[in-house]
Amino acid sequence: MTTTQLSGLLPELEVIRADFPILSRTVAGGLPLVYLDSANTSQKPQVVIDTMVDHLERHNANVARAMHTLGAEATEAFEGARDVVARFLNAPSRDEVIFTKNASEALNLVANTLAWAGPLQLGEGDVVVTTEMEHHSNIVPWQLLTERTGATLKWFGITDDGRLDLSNIDELITERTKVVTLTWVSNMLGTINPVAEIARRAHEVGAIVVVDASQAAPQLPVDVVASGADVLVFTGHKVVGPTGIGVLWGRRSVLEQLPPFLGGGEMIETVRMERSTYAPIPHKFEAGTPPIVEAVGLGAALEYLTHIGLDAIHAHEQTVTAYALEGLATIPGLSVLGPLDAADRGGAISFEIAGVHPHDIAQVLDSRGIAVRAGHHCAKPAHARFGVQSSTRMSSYFYTSLAEIDALVAGLEYTRSYFKLS
Repeated sequence: MTTTQLSGLLPELEVIRADFPILSRTVAGGLPLVYLDSANTSQKPQVVIDTMVDHLERHNANVARAMHTLGAEATEAFEGARDVVARFLNAPSRDEVIFTKNASEALNLVANTLAWAGPLQLGEGDVVVTTEMEHHSNIVPWQLLTERTGATLKWFGITDDGRLDLSNIDELITERTKVVTLTWVSNMLGTINPVAEIARRAHEVGAIVVVDASQAAPQLPVDVVASGADVLVFTGHKVVGPTGIGVLWGRRSVLEQLPPFLGGGEMIETVRMERSTYAPIPHKFEAGTPPIVEAVGLGAALEYLTHIGLDAIHAHEQTVTAYALEGLATIPGLSVLGPLDAADRGGAISFEIAGVHPHDIAQVLDSRGIAVRAGHHCAKPAHARFGVQSSTRMSSYFYTSLAEIDALVAGLEYTRSYFKLS
């Protein structure tokens, strides 16, 4: 690659890598760790680890209940994290930010409450539209919803080059369509989808737009207003935050029409034996003791990403992805699933090597200290579309170096020789 092509790399990459303790690990008998599984879960910078430890050591208490200093400090930290998320998403109001266990729970919250009651309730004859490239978490809840309500599930297909096939958009999104739900960035194909364009069409027929931003939030500037989403979800562990914390953002007008998802403490206004009334958003959807320290860690993670800059992170990802696509193209028998232009994709690249099972590829790479994922990546329909059972997936992030991509390419060349491929 030319110097111009590499201009997107973060100039402070080595300083950034030093923020992540795990990246200095050795594995496989002393080899340096090459971590290329960030689409699965990202690594955590020291500031996130320290923030969570400090909270547990000095401020641990339940929120919104305890009438003492620690309780006040815990509540301030927890609600402060909500403010950070709102700024990160350019949300019009902090009250539109709901903490969940993960993105899967957030999607299930929406799909389930749309089946229960209220002005937005789905019924027989209504249509939910999704896509063939979704993570299972954005397929199964909608299958359950349509089975329970008598609504119909339809979906956009995928073109041969790994993009959404929008040629029949007017046939899929009609006056019967009540929900359009799609991933912003595919976790398998890496495809970046035209969310705003699809949202405009959905809104023309009065449909709600639900966006899975689990792969977008880590690597793209996410503006919920500009996206056209009515609901948007992402998960903490993919944005250098902890596991056990997710985010559901929703337009106030949508959230206020949905019934509560779980019942219990904090989500109530008052409880009588005859009936209960419920707290306003966001607490209406946050029953019981929330993931307090996880939310605090997520706040620290998003502040860290904001400090680096999502535009800079995206530019780095595009450069590393382009470099990886160029390197993978040199491996005989290797085929990439998804777009081959880095400008149109995220950092996850799924591929096959003719004659070698993906699990075998991953195991050989692991023996050389290189961490990738093998399997269907919770995207079986997308694999079926391309006639494959599974694939190997490498996924970079803003802490990935070009030397690590070189190590991957060398590891794949070694894999071919190991299996004696001609």
